Amino acid sequence: MLKFIKEWTLPLAMTVGALTHAWMGRLSFLTPYLIFLMLLITFCKMSWKDIRFHHAHIWLLLIQLAGNALIYVLIRPFDEVVAQGAMLCVLAPTATAAAVITGMLGGNVGFLTAYVLFCNIAVAVLAPIEFSMIGVHENLPFLLSVWHICRKVFPLLILPLLVAFALRLWVPKVHRALLSVPKLTFYLWTVALVIVTGITVHDMLSRKASDLRTVIGLALTSLVICCLQFLVGRRIGRRYGDPVSSGQGLGQKNTILALWMAQTYLHPLVSIAPATYILWQNMINSYQLWKKRK
Repeated sequence: MLKFIKEWTLPLAMTVGALTHAWMGRLSFLTPYLIFLMLLITFCKMSWKDIRFHHAHIWLLLIQLAGNALIYVLIRPFDEVVAQGAMLCVLAPTATAAAVITGMLGGNVGFLTAYVLFCNIAVAVLAPIEFSMIGVHENLPFLLSVWHICRKVFPLLILPLLVAFALRLWVPKVHRALLSVPKLTFYLWTVALVIVTGITVHDMLSRKASDLRTVIGLALTSLVICCLQFLVGRRIGRRYGDPVSSGQGLGQKNTILALWMAQTYLHPLVSIAPATYILWQNMINSYQLWKKRK
């Protein structure tokens, strides 16, 4: 039974969230805390000796940080909401679970772990600026809007790193206690997925039928972007002899964080993009793991 639940966690969590969508709004305040804890445990697991900057990191960061702005500018004339969804699918940092998949596929876990750290720092700096530029808190002056968003995003992404470093250095007992429950991140991710799925479904059901075109556009756009990021990442990685790590680093996203950003700072329908991205990236990962076993 436990094996069945673990293998079907993604559809089960999303199904529970969809069925209980009417109550999930009351739990939305938990999402940033769950993200914080997941990042904290991830950073606690990091071996600082493995944190080394590679040349491939530069290309991945350039694509992630410049590519999201470019794709927003290209799609915006056709649909503002789809443009925001596309931007978020590129901007979102690498998933903490990407290191696990990278190891299973035979990639360099140290490379991927370092990239998780670098891209989280970069997104913490860039996201408040970009969200302010596309009209979030448009009733506020630009710098005040940046500060307003930065107060929530920056601590969520950077504070776990500082806390993990402090625990390792000064409170090793707590540090060991967090590492003693290896599946804690998995359980936190499941709870967070139920909540954000419920909120997304509730937003979808409250929309008009005329929004269906936008919903389809967001889902298809996230599919194209997901495939492109895996392919481009692997192409870059091939130049450095490690296509798996670069492919996972660019393609496998922290969709829980992306969903929270969409629901907090962007148009409510934008959350459709990271919600469907969850499905696309898991389908690609499943195919890669199947191919590896074969």
